[in-house]
Amino acid sequence: MDLTQLEMFNAVAQTGSITQAAHKVHRVPSNLTTRIRQLEADLGVDLFIRENQRLRLSPAGHSFLRYSQQILALVDEARLVVAGDEPQGLFSLGSLESTAAVRIPATLAKYNQRYPRIQFDMATGPSGKMIDGVLDGTLSAAFVDGPIMHPGLEGIPVYQEEMMIVAPHGHEPVRRASQVNGASIYAFRANCSYRRHFESWFRADQATPGKIHEMESYHGMLACVIAGAGLALIPRSMLESMPGHHQVGAWPLAEKWRWLTTWLVWRRDAKTRHLDAFIELLNEHPQPALSP
Repeated sequence: MDLTQLEMFNAVAQTGSITQAAHKVHRVPSNLTTRIRQLEADLGVDLFIRENQRLRLSPAGHSFLRYSQQILALVDEARLVVAGDEPQGLFSLGSLESTAAVRIPATLAKYNQRYPRIQFDMATGPSGKMIDGVLDGTLSAAFVDGPIMHPGLEGIPVYQEEMMIVAPHGHEPVRRASQVNGASIYAFRANCSYRRHFESWFRADQATPGKIHEMESYHGMLACVIAGAGLALIPRSMLESMPGHHQVGAWPLAEKWRWLTTWLVWRRDAKTRHLDAFIELLNEHPQPALSP
C-alpha cells in the first residue's frame, strides 16, 4: 500500500468511475484498475461493488475511505509543517443552523481574511447529521448540541443557548408542557437534538405534542407560528435575529430545560492545523456568555 494507491482509491470512491478517476489523478484507466486490484489484494477485501460501468463502495470500502482520507490529510499537513507555509487546503466545517446564522459569521470572516489559502467549506444541519459528517470524514469539525459522549469524538464547549418556546401572539404564557398538551409543533427532523429536547420537555410533564411538522429552517417555523398554526422551540439568539420575532409570544423553558451548550467537535486524534487556527480565533473573540 502506498500514497498513490490511496489517492487513486479516493478518486474512484468520489467519482464512482475508473475513467473519471483516471482523469482526476492524471493516470490512464488501466493503471488505476491494476493499482486498485493490488490494493484490494493487499487488504484481502473487495473495496468496491462493481456494477456494469460503475463502482460503488462496499461496506469495507466505506470503512477504509475514512482512514485513507485521514492518512492523506496528515501527509498534506506534514508537508506544510516541514515547509513552514501557512495553513492551506480544505477545511470543511459543519454547524447547527442557528450557530451558523448568529454566532459565527464574524469569526468565519476573520478566518477567511487571515488564512486566504485555506479553501473553506460550510454545511449546516441538525446535530445528528453533523456528527455523522465528522465521523465519516466529510467534515473536519462541527458545531453541535452537547455534551458529546461518543468515544470517537473530542470537543470543547463554545456557546450557551437559552431555549425559548414560541407561540402565536396573544397566547397565554407557557410555563409547562401540560399547558400545551396536544398542540402541534414545528421542528427539524428526528435527528435534531433540539427536537429531542423539545419532546423530552413534553414527556417530563406527562404531556404529548400533537402533530410534529418537520421543517427545514427556523424562518419557516417562525412563519407558521406567526400564522397561529402551532408552537416551536428556538434558541433566543436565533429568534431575536429574525424579522417577525415581535409578532409571537416567547418564554424560556423551565430552568432544568432552559440552557443547552453548543460544542465544537472533531474526530479523536484528528486535529489539524486548520482546526487549531479556527479554535484560536474563537478564543480571541469569545461571545458574551449567557448564564442562568
